[in-house]
Amino acid sequence: MARFDLTGKVALIAGASRGIGEAIAHGLAEHGATVICSSRKQADCEKVAEAIRANGGKAVSAELHLGELSHHDTVLKMIEKEFGRLDILINNGATNPYFGPAHETPETAYDKTMDVNVKGPFFLSAKSMPMLMKDGGGSIVNVASIDGIQPGQMRVVYGMTKAALINMTKGLAKEYGNQGVRVNALLPGFTDTKLAAGLKDMPGMDKYMQQNLAISRMAQPEEMVGAVLYMVSDEASYFTGQGMVVDAGAII
Repeated sequence: MARFDLTGKVALIAGASRGIGEAIAHGLAEHGATVICSSRKQADCEKVAEAIRANGGKAVSAELHLGELSHHDTVLKMIEKEFGRLDILINNGATNPYFGPAHETPETAYDKTMDVNVKGPFFLSAKSMPMLMKDGGGSIVNVASIDGIQPGQMRVVYGMTKAALINMTKGLAKEYGNQGVRVNALLPGFTDTKLAAGLKDMPGMDKYMQQNLAISRMAQPEEMVGAVLYMVSDEASYFTGQGMVVDAGAII
């Protein structure tokens, strides 16, 4: 297990207040990382940080709205001042304010989805690069979705943003690999989170899972942690530019 040891590493998790981000925060902390739990609601992230500390881990909270670039600067300055390094960045924050026919998509929903799901992760990654490169390299994991490969109904714009995130992952991996920064993506399938509540409640979803998934149920957020732990650890030292699909065979 030594090569999965993250002791001394500092990890920023965007979108850590619940769901997959919360599970990742706990997982990285349990393996020794100091985690900065961030989202647009710091109070919710502080609850996550408190739980991590109560479990013997190291964690702080921060307000970070991915769509507000000024938040990026504030959080990164805090990390540099308080910790002097950044080794891991998890771009997990995402939104999907509109679920319905593509031709009825409001422009405001389109803009918000693009800002949070694409613009935010890009600029947070870009602004983090100097620190990630500084101490011998680091790792970025972008939480995308299988929708970025195989678009789903009623969520076309969301799928577009996740496809962009996958392409961004590949581009950053090529550009920064020789500077010691590895960049990969997690592509979850149907996961039981607030963001996926609309899918979970769709008529016929149970039948769909029985017919299309090799494991006929939704994933729990904790089932995504192992893949992320691998991607940010020394075990993945030659693994970059990839999208790791964790979807119970949904897109076989």
